[in-house]
Amino acid sequence: MKDQSTIKWRIAQSLELKWWKKYLSDKNINEYLVWKAGYWDEMLFSIEKYIELPEHHDILDAGCGPAGIFIALKRNSVVAVDPLLDEYVANGLLDTSHFPWTTFVTNSLENIEYTEKFDYIFCLNAINHVNDLEKCYDNLVRALKPGGTLIISTDAHRHGWLKKIFQWLPGDMLHPVQLDIREYNEHLTKRGLTLTQTILYKKEPIFDYYITLAKKG
Repeated sequence: MKDQSTIKWRIAQSLELKWWKKYLSDKNINEYLVWKAGYWDEMLFSIEKYIELPEHHDILDAGCGPAGIFIALKRNSVVAVDPLLDEYVANGLLDTSHFPWTTFVTNSLENIEYTEKFDYIFCLNAINHVNDLEKCYDNLVRALKPGGTLIISTDAHRHGWLKKIFQWLPGDMLHPVQLDIREYNEHLTKRGLTLTQTILYKKEPIFDYYITLAKKG
């Protein structure tokens, strides 16, 4: 019998692909990418007081999707990792030739094996999609160079009682991981990272959207 968490993750991955196909079905892909690059530029601008904006660095875009922050990092050497990359390419949602500064790797965050390779790691809107949360955090921290910065963004629960309901019931099938921001941040500090900033980027009725920056000593 398959592990229940793995089944849940596979369902979430299938729904993720369907979501992107539907979302982009009535959009001009090139126009969308221009808009998305602007979105990422705004996010980078919002954190520039806490980190030097990336340029000429080795960067990992972990869980990049078809339009990750790699599209806004052209003055860097980027590795973009996602388990659905082959599907995005096959369905016309991603043309990797448009991003020559990026190396695309089809892989899950549970299976990456980089060691002290990256100056910056961005894991944006992805950590709550994974199957093995502990292994993913281990791999992300291991891949970061000493002195490097990990930037994670995610929806985090505002209410403990709703979090418990979402953990037990399929209230949000796209996101197998359901935690609050304290729990997400504890995964970083217990691995020796120093939290440099936790930014409340957007408030919603059930979730708050946070960006956390953590530095490796």
